[in-house]
Amino acid sequence: MDNSAIPNLPTRPPSIWGAWLRRNPVVLKELRGRMRGARAFVVLTIYVALMSLFAVLLYLIYTASNMMTLSTTGGVTGKLIFGGVLAVELFLVCFIAPAFTASSISGERERRTYYLLRTTLLSARRLVFGKLTSAMAYIVLLLFVAVPLQSLAFLMGGVTIAEVLLSVELLIVTAIGYGAIGVFFSATTRRTLSASILTYIFALLITVVLPLAALVLLSLMSIWSLSAYSLPALDVLAFLVFCLLACTNPIATAVLTESVLQQHNTAFIFTQTLSSGISLPLPSPWIVYTLVYGIGTLVLVLLSVRRVRQVDM
Repeated sequence: MDNSAIPNLPTRPPSIWGAWLRRNPVVLKELRGRMRGARAFVVLTIYVALMSLFAVLLYLIYTASNMMTLSTTGGVTGKLIFGGVLAVELFLVCFIAPAFTASSISGERERRTYYLLRTTLLSARRLVFGKLTSAMAYIVLLLFVAVPLQSLAFLMGGVTIAEVLLSVELLIVTAIGYGAIGVFFSATTRRTLSASILTYIFALLITVVLPLAALVLLSLMSIWSLSAYSLPALDVLAFLVFCLLACTNPIATAVLTESVLQQHNTAFIFTQTLSSGISLPLPSPWIVYTLVYGIGTLVLVLLSVRRVRQVDM
């Protein structure tokens, strides 16, 4: 058969994102291996089913406790479902994202394929970014399949489009940040077990210890403000430290951002008046959270690349 008789069908050029993925063989290998079997789709189905069941339980518990019609309490019910689903997603992301990345590089060492990868033309930067991108792609997929559950709150009222967009932004930033923590410890340790333990210790430090430190600081601030030795400069410094500590925790950041939206009706810059009477212009907590996690993620990725480039003894 003459191949010249077959017309050349037009091919659609790949997008920038698709072209970048095709240039990194690690991303292609990881994504194909994860999505080729039935496990990924089973996990997605169970995840959506559990989140849907949780949203329905929240609705039934609230309506049963109030014994009122949906038209009367629709706004409160919508906000309750939205906040409950978001809190569960943030909690899951904090512990699921490290699980996907803690074995990314240490697993290659245990399978004795790490040195084969290092002898190829694949650079350390592409290896680290490929491992992180492939893990984050599936986690972001888990986050986006739950967005319709958050959007159900629109039918009941009480939730704005700004709140939904900010919640998605917080979830994605949290997933990338915690995923970078797993990649860093996976690159610095030889065993997956050690990497997982260090990763979850670091995650618990961020999700539990730092918020407790912020609460202790807030208590000390309230006591200090009532004393006769209170100074305005120290009050401002203590308040800024409290805001920074609170903005390192995803759940605290979500609560504070919602409080700013409700009280100041803005998602960007607001003015906070302290007990000493000083007014401070401050960015919304989600902005500080994004900057802190963005810088932290960049530092961890660069350290992971540097570690991979080193010659293992």
